[in-house]
Amino acid sequence: MTYTLTPLHPIFGAELLGADLREPPSPELVKIVNDAMAKYAVLVIRNQTITDEQHIRFTRAFGPLELMPDLGTKSHKGGRVHPEMYDASNLDEKGEIVAPNSPRATFNKGNELFHSDSSYNDLPTKWSLLMGHTVPPEGGNTEFIDMRAVYDALSPEMKEKCEGLTVEHYIWHSRRRGGLKDITPEMEAAMPPVHHPLVRLSENGRKCLFIGGHASHIVGWPEEEGRAFLEQLYQFAMQPQFIYSHKWQVGDLLIWDNRCTMHRGTPFPYFKYKRDLRATRMLESGPDRSSTSARKAATADA
Repeated sequence: MTYTLTPLHPIFGAELLGADLREPPSPELVKIVNDAMAKYAVLVIRNQTITDEQHIRFTRAFGPLELMPDLGTKSHKGGRVHPEMYDASNLDEKGEIVAPNSPRATFNKGNELFHSDSSYNDLPTKWSLLMGHTVPPEGGNTEFIDMRAVYDALSPEMKEKCEGLTVEHYIWHSRRRGGLKDITPEMEAAMPPVHHPLVRLSENGRKCLFIGGHASHIVGWPEEEGRAFLEQLYQFAMQPQFIYSHKWQVGDLLIWDNRCTMHRGTPFPYFKYKRDLRATRMLESGPDRSSTSARKAATADA
């Protein structure tokens, strides 16, 4: 098998040709993908026609699955895709475009904020792997920011200010910003806020910022002051030189490292075109699990 790896952006992102993910991943392919992800942080594997089961098998070659958490609401649980996957589409369980007032349509508005998947979880999320089965003819790009390059571009004074800070991440913070209003106490109890360091190390040892739409405030600071500081960093990160915008093609498997990138979905005619994207998410280590089940287990052991 001959593989071709081509950079997509001056500072990060690459395209891989030659892989056939209908077959079990070979040690050679696993190494190529691991090395590419450490360097580029975003990788698109083109021209794939894979089932959900093949998608999951490929993911497990790199780490355990992050399972869908219990959000405290039945409305967000779907049955259209494999239960170990995340449904990132605008489709209902019958494969039709959702209604404008549906919980999915409202919930998905939060994805238009730059964020890191599952930063609201207490367990580290390694990669997301998103497969394009049906894509709209216009709009709907997925945009990425290289948070390693963002950190490198900070002034020495700002880097010093960021060191040692802890950020609270909360899924309902981002969903409220996206317009979701009906957040119940049960939903809040199912997904409480978690804390992560503001500065962390990427896979290749570079420092990066860990912020995004789920980041609420700086722990130990006055809340509004912390939010203002995070917003300052967020706006700095959104400069064009740090952004790669991915135009989807059917058959793209798009992989990104949540630990050193942010991403967002850009708008498209949501109620006109079908968009069928299906994702797996991967943890750094351990068995397949969700953050909610881990919290419950820890509570039971205490």
